[in-house]
Amino acid sequence: MSKRDYYEVLGVERGASEDDLKKAYRRLAMKYHPDRNPDDADAEEKFKEASEAYEILTDPEKRQAYDQFGHAGVDPSQGGAGGFGFEGNFGDIFGDVFGDIFGGGRGGGRGANGVSRGSDLRYNMQLDLEQAVSGDTVEVRIPVLATCEDCDGTGAAPGTSPTTCPDCHGSGQIRVSQGFFSLQQTCPRCRGTGRIITDPCRTCGGAGRVERSKTLSVKIPAGVDTGDRIRLTGEGEAGMNGGPPGDLYVQIDVREHPIFVRDGRNLYCEVPISMVDAALGGELEVPTLDGRVKLKIPAETQTGKMFRLRGKGVSQVRGSGVGDLLCKVVVETPVKLTERQKELLQELKASLDENAKHSPREKSWFDGVKNFFDGLTG
Repeated sequence: MSKRDYYEVLGVERGASEDDLKKAYRRLAMKYHPDRNPDDADAEEKFKEASEAYEILTDPEKRQAYDQFGHAGVDPSQGGAGGFGFEGNFGDIFGDVFGDIFGGGRGGGRGANGVSRGSDLRYNMQLDLEQAVSGDTVEVRIPVLATCEDCDGTGAAPGTSPTTCPDCHGSGQIRVSQGFFSLQQTCPRCRGTGRIITDPCRTCGGAGRVERSKTLSVKIPAGVDTGDRIRLTGEGEAGMNGGPPGDLYVQIDVREHPIFVRDGRNLYCEVPISMVDAALGGELEVPTLDGRVKLKIPAETQTGKMFRLRGKGVSQVRGSGVGDLLCKVVVETPVKLTERQKELLQELKASLDENAKHSPREKSWFDGVKNFFDGLTG
């Protein structure tokens, strides 16, 4: 049986944020959780389906693969980015969404003693088409939360140390009973850190992190396109209490080009030519990203004719080979004519009207119109 679209499973739009995904999954998980639906195989299946969708769409790499290739992009049997194992991942997923009730979590959630991974960051980078096609190295300045150097991230004033929370004994969680559930929730006294700071660091105010700006050199691989993301591991925000840092995701947006339009590996452009060159033929210089090349226009070329310049397109990040440049000819009607030029065109028109073979498409079109109206009146 084919799988349903993950966005459809969660009931969210394709551009949904992680908060939207979390809210949608929480609603479905509470509705279909096996503890609330004992011996209900359909509810259990829907719960697994929602958990799988949430696991894939909240992982940036898996979501990108899924958006690009569908289920094949995250199916390991088809060379995807990795599948979903319900039994192995359920604890992480459920803890991520219900961390305030059950404790635990992944990707920034606090663990024992308040240790947590730093948040991931996103930087929107605009590139010119030339940069995207050939690759580049771009320096960016990123505001981040970095580990406080004065307290070394502990949040306590230099010379002092945090003490273990007496309520949760350092776990950051306390166990409470809610109906037939025995649940864990964040300790209200230490707010999940498992520690009490009596003398906070003056530099960071006890947070253990301070706002900083850092400059990074981002290497842009040749062939990137709008929507691609570059992951810089460990360049996100600092973790809490010795936790690992998050990652930085550079989101690529390629600016519109005044001449070329990109479609995957190929480039498109329009080439205006005079009606004389279109009728008699000629040779034109057309631009490419590598420089100018000669394009031979055969006689009797019609507007809309497409010419292919092989190998003048784009080499994609994923895949092999270089695309082509497709040049669409647009025959331009002359403007601001002198009286003499108008006379010459009138003479040319009269000469062309003597024989319909000069405008075969015009004749066939009018013949078709005549036959159409004759059919209506007949």
